[in-house]
Amino acid sequence: MANRLSQIATRTGDNGTTGLGDNTRVSKDSLRVHAMGDVDELNSHIGVLLCEELPAGVRELLVEVQHQLFNLGGELSIPGFELLKPEAVALLDDALAEHNATLPRLAEFILPAGSRAASLAHVCRTVARRAERAVVALGAAEPLKEAPRQYLNRLSDLLFVLSRVLNRMNGGDDVYWKSERMARAATE
Repeated sequence: MANRLSQIATRTGDNGTTGLGDNTRVSKDSLRVHAMGDVDELNSHIGVLLCEELPAGVRELLVEVQHQLFNLGGELSIPGFELLKPEAVALLDDALAEHNATLPRLAEFILPAGSRAASLAHVCRTVARRAERAVVALGAAEPLKEAPRQYLNRLSDLLFVLSRVLNRMNGGDDVYWKSERMARAATE
């Protein structure tokens, strides 16, 4: 494979624009650049989560997610191009079903807490939701395929489920929200 990045500091962005994959230049505050940045940030947070002790299957899944997020970023960087395939969304659906089947039903909201790995998964979940909002905003302004929006929606759900899995990894549990209203209702 050829060396694609021969120079990192080009100074071409000093004027507040950046180059897309199709060689057009756009403002660094454009909806497209926001979406690309949020996806990149999500991928970076997943990289931090991968530094934790994780079950092998979860680790393999998250590495695959990183590759798909890179595809998603590439797709966002080239208007009209498709890199993220519907099969990537289907993989998340399968992982959701598999991991959800191992968990007890939720009777109460949970806090984004617990083990360090679970807490990092929650951070990834919130960044995934932000990236999804950015992709939805971009899709309202420009034509976009459905897979990027669907992928981020499923991924955020999966990260929630994985946070619960990771909290149970060493015998732990979710951290439940203590609702004062529900506590009062239980005593009445």
